Amino acid sequence: MDEKGLNDAAIMLMSLGEEEAAEVFKHLSPKEVQKLGETIARMRAVSREKVDEVIDRFTQDAAAQSLLVSDTSNYVRAVLKRALGDDKAALLIDRILQGGDVSGIESLKWMDPLSVAELLRNEHPQIVAAILVHLDPEQSSAILMHLTERQRSEIMLRIATIEGIQPTALKDLNEVLFRVLAGGDKIRKSSLGGVKTAAEIINLMRSGADTTVLDAIRNHDPDLAQKIMDKMFIFDDIAKLDGRAIQTVLREIASETLVVALKGAQPEVREKILANMSTRAAEAMREDLESRGPMRLSEVEAQQHEILKTVRRLADEGQIALAGGGDDAFV
Repeated sequence: MDEKGLNDAAIMLMSLGEEEAAEVFKHLSPKEVQKLGETIARMRAVSREKVDEVIDRFTQDAAAQSLLVSDTSNYVRAVLKRALGDDKAALLIDRILQGGDVSGIESLKWMDPLSVAELLRNEHPQIVAAILVHLDPEQSSAILMHLTERQRSEIMLRIATIEGIQPTALKDLNEVLFRVLAGGDKIRKSSLGGVKTAAEIINLMRSGADTTVLDAIRNHDPDLAQKIMDKMFIFDDIAKLDGRAIQTVLREIASETLVVALKGAQPEVREKILANMSTRAAEAMREDLESRGPMRLSEVEAQQHEILKTVRRLADEGQIALAGGGDDAFV
């Protein structure tokens, strides 16, 4: 959800009142709750015209939609069993409804990265890897940054080589995570982990940690390390995007975020981005860059990561294509 969408959603929730807004929050993911909460906390006065505009648009959108089935998960199960029989349907149901029976891991998504790291610190790397591939790459990356360098490398090596998650790999954490996999042996292997997941997590690590992890994987398996690198998309790779893609990304990025990110960017990246801005906007950005004093590397990297998250979101939505290595694009 872009900044405008967040603002509109925040206005809509505030107009509902506390009880109704609380009911809406129950159906959102941890990240959505955090982003909306932060947006509401920052919001001050909102004009009556803006409130009316948001409510009118919501009313129109709601009127244009119809809920055909109240419980889609049960509907899918019933239809597949009726059409294919219990055995054949069982092979598909867990894949279609993937993640529906990992209540213990779902609870981790609401915890801060340091708390999760402390919880998993003494667990076997294979078990930690099996947990992290169920979480958002951004959260997994933050959790790994609270572990030791050796632990990060061992865990990432296992994430990169995971071909699927077996229920038995998670059972050792049942007591700690309340109930990691509901249904035990009925849960089938799910297609989580692998090279792409490893690349997404490493992409979000701070500068230095990513290199160390890749070096450790390279020492163990050079071919695997190269496959991961081929799937990674770092800030410098923005220069490889076509003009239309860059313009699409720029429409989603705040000026302050962009100027800080460009402060530490390679010249070719900076020029490629400026070349896809209007002449007036590019001149203003150059002046802003020149007037800025030295900035902390951590601040620059944080804003570059924000832009990378936007790039990946747009790619996942199919709005842009990312040039990647290997035999396919990393989207």
